[in-house]
Amino acid sequence: MKILQNKTIWIGVALALLMALTRFNHFGSSAVLPDASYAVYFLGGLFLGRIRGALVVLALLLVEAALVDYYAINFLGVSGWCVTSAYGFLVFAYSSLWFVGRWYAPRHDLTSKSLVGLFAAAVVAGSLAFVIANVSFYLLAGYFGRMSAAEYTSSVAQYFAPYVEVAVMYIGGAVVLQMLYSILTGKQHGAKAA
Repeated sequence: MKILQNKTIWIGVALALLMALTRFNHFGSSAVLPDASYAVYFLGGLFLGRIRGALVVLALLLVEAALVDYYAINFLGVSGWCVTSAYGFLVFAYSSLWFVGRWYAPRHDLTSKSLVGLFAAAVVAGSLAFVIANVSFYLLAGYFGRMSAAEYTSSVAQYFAPYVEVAVMYIGGAVVLQMLYSILTGKQHGAKAA
């Protein structure tokens, strides 16, 4: 039981650290990794969504995201253009990632069939979060009064694939780490999510 608690704590710390280190830049650059927030929430649901206090962990990650954004805008000169009355809807976007990950957790192991399912769940979750975030931004930001929904959709469509691809990349990295952990601990067949 103590090992499970320690593993759970380390997963939580790793996810919080990953978000803190990457949330400053959506798509990354040669010097900065792309934002891992979508993957953090999905992986949080996958690995931590069924522990006691899981909703507290989700709430802490949501608060962390807001604090990182506050710091980036006020101390690093990152634009606050996206912080509008729609910003609160990120709670629903990120929670959708968490709950799809949580839903998939009992199905997740390191078999090829399960990994295909994990990939599909990650794509669906990333897509859902992207739609929630962008529809709320279109409706509530106050920037798009003269732009039709079709024009807005056309202008943000270019960002859809990078958001989902980055999330899947980080989730794939986490699965590789899970595989290495299971090999090193001798738990290779059907290693389940925490």
